[in-house]
Amino acid sequence: MLLTGYRKEIVRPACNPSFQSVHCYAHLQDDIREVLPYLNTMLGGSDYTDDPPSVLFQIHGRLIAVYPRKIAINALKDEAEADKVLEWLRTQINDTWENRHEIEPSYGVAPKPQAIEVLKLLPRTNCGNCGQPTCMVFSFLVIQDAKSPQDCPRLDDQYKRKLGEYLSQFHFANV
Repeated sequence: MLLTGYRKEIVRPACNPSFQSVHCYAHLQDDIREVLPYLNTMLGGSDYTDDPPSVLFQIHGRLIAVYPRKIAINALKDEAEADKVLEWLRTQINDTWENRHEIEPSYGVAPKPQAIEVLKLLPRTNCGNCGQPTCMVFSFLVIQDAKSPQDCPRLDDQYKRKLGEYLSQFHFANV
């Protein structure tokens, strides 16, 4: 087990403390720098740096930054959601570390789906039935893994399949 524990810190955004979302910092008991390139491979990091070592993920509309001794997560509903995401990350980190001999480490940025390609597969009616003002906004949420193709009520099965095939080329985590 690489990551044995952490101390959690919940904060409101300093720029506007009245925001409904919270941020979470996990101060790690262990240095996890060696797992970062493997974690980058497994979770499809959107930005990886060697100096200082870090990897950034965009998962379900949240930004998650992982450093050797700290994890930062934004846009959380509350402390309970922070606990859920942190435990998921702890499991991911430890599982990735245990299986590192079977994983090719990645020191770069994973390919990402393109909003315009997602938009081409949507009905483009801007009906708003998905809760978004336009299909373009919906496509950006899909590539951020904050929405699923199933969230578009006007998308027929053929296009759901095509969109699923397109998105399957990219890693989408499930928190």
